[in-house]
Amino acid sequence: MKLKVGAFLGGALFGIGLALSGMTQPSKIVGFFDFGPAWDPSLAFVMLGALLVYAPLYRWVVRKLDRPLWAPQFSLPTRTDLDWRLLTGASLFGVGWGLGGYCPGPALTSIGAGSRQALLFGAAMVVSMALYRWVTRPRATRTEPNAVVDG
Repeated sequence: MKLKVGAFLGGALFGIGLALSGMTQPSKIVGFFDFGPAWDPSLAFVMLGALLVYAPLYRWVVRKLDRPLWAPQFSLPTRTDLDWRLLTGASLFGVGWGLGGYCPGPALTSIGAGSRQALLFGAAMVVSMALYRWVTRPRATRTEPNAVVDG
């Protein structure tokens, strides 16, 4: 139960921050990625502010705490290589973010605020995730409807 409360509080704080900074408005995101005369640098300031808070706090927490407050252990990434899946996913994320003006966090916040455009984006995101899972599953499980997959 503690983990769910912590995740909810973290998500709520993130959503409030997105809303207060205006980052749930696609026009702010598209304005940042459009380097023309109407370029809007506010997203860069929001990111810089987040990094200035997060980076020192992250280093302190990992050094001083044996484990997270609401989890049995830290689960930090161990891979450091760049593979085609990471590069392709990051590229698709960036293109989708630039074209649609949403990334998953702001889209969920905007759906909660009643945005139909965000709802359409969210539906496309869910369909894309399902398609990815289907494409990356082993071939045998895609052709055999009752096949069982380990893991």
